[in-house]
Formats: sequence, structure tokens, C-alpha cells
Amino acid sequence: MKPAVLLYDADCGFCRWAVAKILARDRQNRIRPVALQDREASLLLPDVPDEERMRSWHLVTPDGDAFSAGEAVPPLLRLLPGGKPPAALAATFPGTTERLYRWVADHRDWLGRRVGVKACSVDPQRFDSQRGRPA
Repeated sequence: MKPAVLLYDADCGFCRWAVAKILARDRQNRIRPVALQDREASLLLPDVPDEERMRSWHLVTPDGDAFSAGEAVPPLLRLLPGGKPPAALAATFPGTTERLYRWVADHRDWLGRRVGVKACSVDPQRFDSQRGRPA
């Protein structure tokens, strides 16, 4: 099965750290990370202007459906082991999910400092989800 694509900001240490944590849980390789700065991002999100594209993460499903920001949380969680209950909760309260996502996005520099210098050393493009660590 073709994996979903998770688009993230490769220039953001917190974003790289968060994607690496997600990939560590993705034991079935259902998610493929792609940096928003990569040419592939504009091919996957052709109708999303560059400025809007960089404002959040995006999930593109194998059938081409695209979800952005908080809207991407439920389908992303459904791809992970044990993710269906939190996905249902996030889908039940989409306004709250969006506000929480937006808070995290607006504070990602601060959050990045909280997770430490390793946040800047993780490259999800090279992540080996089978072993749960960078390749």
C-alpha cells in the first residue's frame, strides 16, 4: 500500500523532532515524510499557495485527499498503532484540535528549545521507522 505523505517544515527543529516521534510510532511504514521546501511538496499541494503551505503541516492520503493543520490530526492519528481513539476525540472536537494545533505552530520555536538541541539534529527524511531511530 502506498503511504500517506506528511509534509513538514524542514527548517523548524521542533517540526523535525515531532515528525521523527510520529515516524517512530509508524511501524507499518504508512507515513512518508516530505519537507515543505522539497519540490515534491508543490506537486502534492498544487492548489495551496507557498505562503499558506508553510503555515502548517499537511497530510496527503494515498488517494490524494489533503488535510492541513488541525484537520490533519485525525487522519494522521488513524495511521498509527493505537491512534484510533485519540483520532476520534480530535475529530469530535475539530475546533479545539485546530486551536491546539495553531498554538503549537505559533510556539514551535519555544517548544523546540524545550525539547533540546537534539530537536535540530533529527532528519525525518533519513528516519528508519523500522528501528525507531535515524538511519
